[in-house]
Order: sequence, then C-alpha cells, then structure tokens
Amino acid sequence: MKKVKKTARLMEKTMNLIFLACGMLTILFVILITIFLVISGIPAIKEIGLADFLFGTTWASTAAQPSYGILPFILTSVYGTFGAILIGVPIGLLCAIFLAKMSPRGVAGIVRNVVDLLAGIPSVVYGLVGMILIVPCVREVFHLPDGANLFSAILVLAVMILPSVISVSETAIKAVPKEYEEASLALGATKTETVFKVVVPAAKSGIITAIVLGIGRAIGEAMAVMMVSGNVANMPRLFGSVRFLTTAVASEMSYSSGLQRQALFSIALVLFLFIMAINLVLNLIVKRGGESD
Repeated sequence: MKKVKKTARLMEKTMNLIFLACGMLTILFVILITIFLVISGIPAIKEIGLADFLFGTTWASTAAQPSYGILPFILTSVYGTFGAILIGVPIGLLCAIFLAKMSPRGVAGIVRNVVDLLAGIPSVVYGLVGMILIVPCVREVFHLPDGANLFSAILVLAVMILPSVISVSETAIKAVPKEYEEASLALGATKTETVFKVVVPAAKSGIITAIVLGIGRAIGEAMAVMMVSGNVANMPRLFGSVRFLTTAVASEMSYSSGLQRQALFSIALVLFLFIMAINLVLNLIVKRGGESD
C-alpha cells in the first residue's frame, strides 16, 4: 500500500514538473520572438526615423530614392479589422446564442459541424473563394473597375473570424449557471429576454475573449487578404486597392535585402506590438467588468 502511494506521489510530481515545463516553454517562445523582432526591427526604425516610419504616407521600397512610410498599412489593418469585427461579431454571437439556447438538437449538431469545417479551411482557400465570388460581386454591385479592395477584404475576414467567435461564445453562454435562467423565467421574463438580458451579460467575459481571438485572426491574416485587397500601398479607401501590415511583409520578404528587409522586420515588430496592445486593453476591460460584477 505504501509503495502504491509513493508511486502515485512520484507520478503526480512528475506530471506537475511536465506541466510547469510546458508553461515555461510557452513563455520562453514569447520572449524569444519578442527579442528577435526587437533586434531585427529597431535598426531600420533608427535609420529611417520613428516619425517618418510610422506616419509616412508613402511606401516605395524599390524606388531609386526609397520611402518607408507605413501609415497606409497601419490604417488599412485597423479599418479592415474593425470592419470584420463589426460584421462578424454580431453574426457569430447570434449564431452562438442559437446553438446554445434556441436550436433543436439535430440542427445544432449540423451547424456545429459546419462551424468546425470553417475553422479547418486553409486561408488560401478563403482567398481563392473571395477572388472567384466576392471580388466579381463587389465589382458588379458597386459598378467598380476592380472589385479587389478593402471592402472585399473586410467581407472575407468577417467570414474567417466566425468559427472563433461562435465556438468561444457558445462555450461561454453554456457555462452560465442554469439557475440564472430559471430565476429570470420564474419572474415572468420570456426566453428571448432571459437570453439577451441575463445569460449574455453573464457570459460577457467569454464573449470578449471570443472578440479578442477574432481580432487576432483578422489582424494576423495575410494570404487571404492579399488575394482580395488589391495589394497596393495606398491610403485606405473602402473601395480602393490597399495593402495590410501582414501582406506588406509577405509580398516583399522573398526578394528584399538591406534596409528594405530590415524595414519589413520593423513592420512585423509594429504588428506584434499592436496585437499585444489590443490584447492588453481588452484584458483590462474584462478584469474591470469582473470587478464591477
């Protein structure tokens, strides 16, 4: 009996060490990525100048007199991500509510399988479908010479963030104790009122987490938006060809050298810091919301 207990304790300690090592390894990866981007990105920013780099409106990295202003890329990424969240989050949240509280069991199973399939589709397939379907439709509907623009990219990104928003939001809604729902119904509220006035507010931290994941997916996407946005370094217009931060790096890295290559690493650093800032702000909102509750 003592031998069995010793073996169980040894196994427990071993597993604790393995879990600790995995956690430390994750932190190490983040630290290494941060160090690499800082070391690789700072030299170009020093040479170009921080103000000229961040607020310059012209990107001409291969010109005789090159210019490395990334403000068009920053604004395009912000507008594109905001547009995708504006379209994708309401659709995803309503779908999650339907799956968690409204749908028949058989229908819910089918919809979940479709959502899982959406999550597994490669980015290049989204881009290909966008080129074949969305770009021509945008061109015809709005009578444009070219349908590859910011609006098309927003539509593609809105579809791409749906799996993350739906899955995490549904889990958060299902985690709300049933007593909340039962108490609301007992007080005379309808099922719809209970869902939107009791269940959804109670699950807001999980829903915000879903939004964070959606933002991460939208702002970090490269291949799909490159195929439908036109990939031209213009200041952003809804129906104009644009280039995102991610696509700027992906489209030029293969042939870059010297200061141009260093500037692309600087763009990656800006993108990394941008995503970290968004996550930090949203996490603070979640924490404050939890404290107020």
